[in-house]
Amino acid sequence: MTQDDDLDGLVRRRVRALRVAQGWSLEDLAARTRMSQSTLSRIETGRRRLTLDQLAALARALDTTLDQLVERGASDVVSHPVHDASHGLLRWALRAAPGTTVVRQRMVDPPPENPARMRAHPGHEWLVVLSGTALLLLGDQRYRMETHQAAEFPTMLPHAIGAVGGPCEVLGIFDRDARRGHQGRAGE
Repeated sequence: MTQDDDLDGLVRRRVRALRVAQGWSLEDLAARTRMSQSTLSRIETGRRRLTLDQLAALARALDTTLDQLVERGASDVVSHPVHDASHGLLRWALRAAPGTTVVRQRMVDPPPENPARMRAHPGHEWLVVLSGTALLLLGDQRYRMETHQAAEFPTMLPHAIGAVGGPCEVLGIFDRDARRGHQGRAGE
C-alpha cells in the first residue's frame, strides 16, 4: 500500500465519520453536495476515485476545510513546553495554529497601579485562571477573576494582569500578534 492509498483511505473514513457525526444519511449529504447517493456511497467505500471538485464540495458540506479533510494523521501529538524561568512561564506552540502560543504563568504580584505600565498591541488573547484570584485591567475596567473564570479580549485595549490576595496561575492563549506584543514580557 502506498502513502497515496493511505491518504485516500483516511479521507474516505473522515468523510464517512463526519457525515455520521452530523447524523446525516447518504441522502442528506447528497442534497448538500449535489452528488448522488450512489456516488457518495462509492466514494466512502473506495469504489470511486475522489476528484478535487468532489473533495471541495464534501469539505463545504461537512463544515470543514479541504486542508483538514486531507491532513495526514498526526504522528507527534505530544508537545513539550519551553520553560522561561526568568518570567515563571511555560510556553507551548500550537502546531495546528502556527503563531498561536499557549502560556502557563504563576503570578504573585498585583497588576501595575500606573496605567502607563499597561500594554496595548495588535492581537487577541484568551486566558483562564487555573488557581487563585487574578485581577485583569482592561482599558478603564477592572475584572476580578476567580479560579475557572476566563476572559477573551482584543489586545489593542491597554491591559495588564496580576495576582490578588496571593499567588495565582493563569493559562493564556495568544494569537501571533498578541504573542509578539508579549515577547520579552511576563505575559501581562
